[in-house]
Amino acid sequence: MVDEKNSVMRALENTLPQVGAVIWLGLRPGRRLPVQAIEEVQAVVGEGLVGDHFMGNGAGRRQVTLLQYEHLKAVASFLGRMDIDPALLRRNIVVKGINLLALKDKQFGIGEALMEMTGHCHPCSRMEEMLGEGGFNALRGHGGVTARVVRGGIIRLGDSVRVDAG
Repeated sequence: MVDEKNSVMRALENTLPQVGAVIWLGLRPGRRLPVQAIEEVQAVVGEGLVGDHFMGNGAGRRQVTLLQYEHLKAVASFLGRMDIDPALLRRNIVVKGINLLALKDKQFGIGEALMEMTGHCHPCSRMEEMLGEGGFNALRGHGGVTARVVRGGIIRLGDSVRVDAG
């Protein structure tokens, strides 16, 4: 019975028919500098995103940061706002239509690039500065994920986000 239950759970975890979309891209050109919204970016294997200050800094597990669009409304609601500018959250890619946490232990394509999730992107104390009082706690559990670039390529606004079939 336990093996059957585990088998069912594994099958569910490995079934992700949804395809998401990139709806926002941003680069952090330097430490504490404002995030710049962009329309496309080059992802480089083992390095990250060209123009982002984390690129080539031995970032390893944090080469790219991704945020769930659907969580922006939750964070805004916790702060008593109608919406949140993604640039304030200092992430690279905002996607909608696919659950980022479902990408755990999978490789996924974004545009021409292939990535793998490396962990959760927890908020830092800077969120109080960016979002105001309560910003840190509003983002807890909604900070997105980190990823590393497995295959490089161009990522553009509107590109699909999908589990790699093999």
